[in-house]
Amino acid sequence: MFDCDVLVIGGGIIGLSTAYALTRAAPGTRVTVLEKEPGPARHQTGRNSGVIHSGIYYRPGSLKARFAVRGAAEMVKFCAEYGLPHEVTGKLIVATERAELPRLHALVQRGRENGIPVRELGPAQISAYEPHVRGLAAIHVGTTGICDYGAVAARLAEVAGAAGAEVRYGAEVTAVDRRPWGVAVRTAGGDVVRARVLVNCAGLHCDAVARLAGDEPSMRIVPFRGEYYELERPELVRGLVYPVPDPAFPFLGVHLTRGIDGGVHVGPNAVPALAREGYGWPVVRPRELAGTVAWPGAWRIARRHWRYGAGELRRSLSKRAFTASVRRLLPEAAAADLRPAPAGVRAQAVLRDGTLVDDFLFHEAPRTVHVLNAPSPAATASLPIGREVARRALARMER
Repeated sequence: MFDCDVLVIGGGIIGLSTAYALTRAAPGTRVTVLEKEPGPARHQTGRNSGVIHSGIYYRPGSLKARFAVRGAAEMVKFCAEYGLPHEVTGKLIVATERAELPRLHALVQRGRENGIPVRELGPAQISAYEPHVRGLAAIHVGTTGICDYGAVAARLAEVAGAAGAEVRYGAEVTAVDRRPWGVAVRTAGGDVVRARVLVNCAGLHCDAVARLAGDEPSMRIVPFRGEYYELERPELVRGLVYPVPDPAFPFLGVHLTRGIDGGVHVGPNAVPALAREGYGWPVVRPRELAGTVAWPGAWRIARRHWRYGAGELRRSLSKRAFTASVRRLLPEAAAADLRPAPAGVRAQAVLRDGTLVDDFLFHEAPRTVHVLNAPSPAATASLPIGREVARRALARMER
């Protein structure tokens, strides 16, 4: 009657980590992953700066804090075990204005509550780590690193496949029929896959998949595009340099990230995308845009945070404004040093009242587990997240 026991929708790092965790937790469980793209990690997973986050930013006791701290150590171990490029570099979080100093101190306290080693630095010590970076004070977080999450996702698919999981690419889900006995899914190619349990790891489209399954999530995905530049003079930055974030927003601000390939990414900003996969201003999908505009929470965000949004929009449309943000940390940077790099889109869950969901969000329904909010640091935390989703799916299978 069933083609598999657990059917996972989404071949990003969360979906593939879930498949990997299922094959390890319950050998013999038949797992199928459906991914609409021709390969893994084509969206959020493969379009970020590759940072292994320490967990310092997240509220103590939250899923993000617990899973990021645990996941960072596990990601380094996974990369080492499978020979994937990675490095534990540490990073600086730099205050450039006096008004940021209390927030920087609060991060020190939060880091210590989360069990993360943090060192406080003065201006001269900043220069010892990063000779071209300027600031009033900083903290050094030693457990931050970098890797290639696309390569990690591909290896998760390979290892899960070797354990019996099936990963199907080019298989976009168009219909879900949930019954008391299980779930049947139809793809755009006309294939039907029947499973005992469905796991929704569709990322940018997770709310749409939830509705296909007959569940009405209390949130909507509002896509925010993060635009990057590449630094033409990578020798100006040794490692990772971040500003002090504003705790009112889930975005970390324009930062400097030396990647595993030796290049330095600068960014991202955060502007509304006009499509779920809107990697540039010309990409507009009217139906998706209408869905965002129709969600009351989107309007409430706009009214509440219009000043912040106007600044982000200005940095998107003006390279000079973007460069000014970079120069707060790296005074030697000039507009000529920045060349455009591929953008990413963050799948941010927003509640009806305009609240930006600030933690990972899971929702369970009969025969179904939905992952409804898993933006950064989800890649860092992907191994613990995969185990958590697998645990929930196996529990649903037994009911």
